[in-house]
Amino acid sequence: MLKTESNADLTHFNTFAFPCDAKVLYSIDSDEDLPLLRQELRNAPCLILGGGSNFLLPEKLDCAVAHINIKGKKLVNENDRRCLLEVAAGENWHEFVQWTVSQGLWGIENLALIPGSVGAAPVQNIGAYGVELSNVIDWVEFYHLKTGEFIRLTPGECQFSYRQSIFKTELKDAAVITRVGLRLTRTPNPQLDYGPLQSFQHSDNLTPAFIAAKVAEIRQSKLPDPGVLGNAGSFFKNPIISDEHYRVIKQAFPDVIAYPQQKQWKLAAGWLIEKVNFKGLRKGAVGVHQHQALVLVHFGGGKSEQLLALAKEIQQTVQSTFGVLLEKEVRTYPFCG
Repeated sequence: MLKTESNADLTHFNTFAFPCDAKVLYSIDSDEDLPLLRQELRNAPCLILGGGSNFLLPEKLDCAVAHINIKGKKLVNENDRRCLLEVAAGENWHEFVQWTVSQGLWGIENLALIPGSVGAAPVQNIGAYGVELSNVIDWVEFYHLKTGEFIRLTPGECQFSYRQSIFKTELKDAAVITRVGLRLTRTPNPQLDYGPLQSFQHSDNLTPAFIAAKVAEIRQSKLPDPGVLGNAGSFFKNPIISDEHYRVIKQAFPDVIAYPQQKQWKLAAGWLIEKVNFKGLRKGAVGVHQHQALVLVHFGGGKSEQLLALAKEIQQTVQSTFGVLLEKEVRTYPFCG
């Protein structure tokens, strides 16, 4: 029996904690619920929601919403080189990372404390501190709302790139991710090239649990807890520009923070925002976090339209100053149709 709620309040289904009323909310607790959902929708648009950590929801949502709550994780097989894990889309991502490091498994320890669900992770191709989820993906399983099929894609078929996948393009709003297969290892393989983690490059006896704890500690020192202050983590992507464009910016702003990317440069979006004096800025119920300019926040009592207006102002100011258009990492409405 498919659980259904009409005129559902989604305030607690998004980490910004903006009020949002949905026309209808479906709770997907098992694979068996998905064909029932397809029958109910009859090709009508539907927003697929996991942990709600990457959405800016409007006050009213006219389309249906499906909340994915499928649970479960298991070790499928293991050999000398790798462990293949299968994890359901409704599992909490950070809790899953904690479970893997408690088993002594390497591969996703740098992705600790990223908010959201397992099912949302491949959509964004989440990444942090030199590691992307696509590095360890073996397959992604999804239910196709248009054809009614369960399908598994290889990493290549997922078309992963920086914060991008096929689930944000060709399969947007048509694919309900149900499970993910991950290749992890018991062989120590610490990735310590980024930021504060570099200080551990010459440490002995490192464990994945130690690295995950340090990553969580670093993130907590920089990023607000969504349970305390509404936010969705990084609101904008770090822009990638040509070498020529980078040299122009470097000449005007010698302190620019950027990372080489195969004849291109990835700029630190937080630095761009801070440089044009938005860091710590508050406008009524919304603002820019005082410690991390890449994070837009909701202090409470506001509406998502206010945050959108602030985001647009930031984009316009950054573009006029640096010639760089910041692309939103957070998904904003309209979602459906």
